[in-house]
Amino acid sequence: MHILRVANFVSPTSGGIKTALRAWGEHYRARGHRVSLIIPGPGQEITEESQGMVYRVPATPIPGAGYSLIFNRTGISRLMDAIEPDVIEVSDRSTTRWMGRWARRRGIGSTMISHEHMTGILVRRTPVPERPAVWMADLMNTRSAHDYDAIVCPSRFAAEEFFRRGIDAHVVPLGVDLEIFSPVVDVHTYRAPAEGQPVHLVHCGRLSPEKRPALSIETVRELTRRGMDVHMTVFGHGPLRAELMERASDLPVVFHSYITDRTELAARMGRADVAIAPGPLETFGLAALEVLACGVPTVCTDEGALQEVVGEGGYVAPSTPAAFADGVEALLARPQAHARARAQAERFNWGASAERMLAIHESVHRTAAARRAG
Repeated sequence: MHILRVANFVSPTSGGIKTALRAWGEHYRARGHRVSLIIPGPGQEITEESQGMVYRVPATPIPGAGYSLIFNRTGISRLMDAIEPDVIEVSDRSTTRWMGRWARRRGIGSTMISHEHMTGILVRRTPVPERPAVWMADLMNTRSAHDYDAIVCPSRFAAEEFFRRGIDAHVVPLGVDLEIFSPVVDVHTYRAPAEGQPVHLVHCGRLSPEKRPALSIETVRELTRRGMDVHMTVFGHGPLRAELMERASDLPVVFHSYITDRTELAARMGRADVAIAPGPLETFGLAALEVLACGVPTVCTDEGALQEVVGEGGYVAPSTPAAFADGVEALLARPQAHARARAQAERFNWGASAERMLAIHESVHRTAAARRAG
């Protein structure tokens, strides 16, 4: 098959979607498929990469978001026609939802990947009250299901808003590179810092409002108030970076520059005693999975999909600084917490994730062929 993927919300400093696109694309190619990808770029550029042929097309910058979005339907439609795919995989259900109808008109199978929880976004990031927000999300999700042959979600939390409308959605968890993201200490012999030694925390994730990174900062404040010698390193960029640096100016918090080398990132994260993952709307939480793979137990919120990913590898807490501080203390006292973190991460791998995606692509390819024959 020739699999064409299209994605917005991909930038040089973005995380989960970009990582998933690369991992899936590399696996698709390894299995003998032809793979193309269209993503936003500062201009027109075509490169051949490990994940396939990548088309970077002009896009419109979104002020304060760190992203650019593809809006030119006519130009993109012509490019997609020229690429001539057998199936399409679209990672955006808003600005690119029209692509499902494009594929249907051309007899091409289509899959939409829902990387976001629309209900949560409307409730938390718009002035729309909860009941109308649920109604609006249901309408958008129903239309997406009508336009595409298959809907894929990375977690049961993400799929729930489809399930409540009786819409069949495939749950395909993401994966992690267990060789790159691996422990730098022996997880079976690890011991928490002794009294008088600092506890090292890490926050790894985009610094944007929906990720709620301020909760990590306030957790450090609470632990300091309790008398703990604690230091936090923040990995990640985003529109809230300057505001958070000012907020943490009186705390032992260091904001690290963006690290493009994943091996270096893994080595730095792996030195932490505990990680903090506060995002309430995560539909998977790849950053949390990567730090778990480094053998670092993680405190996560009881909202969203993070608790599905962290599982036995960490501590699930309400989204308050006090509760997160309790979680840090509990993980420092938990026997074999680092070994359990690594074991939890080993349940996820990109090979299994990509194989499930390929099975869905093959299914929609057959569905499109049956439509053409009928």
